[in-house]
Amino acid sequence: MIVDAGPFIVDGENLNSRLWAMIKRAAERGEDLHTTHPVLAQVWREPAKQANLARALRHFDIHPLDESVTIGRRLAKSGTSDVVDAHLAVVAEGLGTFILTSDREDMLRLNARVEAY
Repeated sequence: MIVDAGPFIVDGENLNSRLWAMIKRAAERGEDLHTTHPVLAQVWREPAKQANLARALRHFDIHPLDESVTIGRRLAKSGTSDVVDAHLAVVAEGLGTFILTSDREDMLRLNARVEAY
């Protein structure tokens, strides 16, 4: 699975317990977890107060923003403009996985496989 910004949103210093449980299950099963650098830019604000986020990210492969032509084409085809969402859709497709997101409708417009969070 690849994780969008919504599931990473924290309440104070506590990472969402549902996401922690998903991370634990994936780690136990040997499943790969992914996110992107642009997603982290959306959620990373005060490292001193986000120790749990930093700890969680140790379990993730973090993908750089690349494939600009493919992302641009995805945006044009969907009639949308969110580069971060389109990047997630492209990376997820390349990995053959789904996106864990709180923006289900936006991702569906990008023709992405999603699991609502």
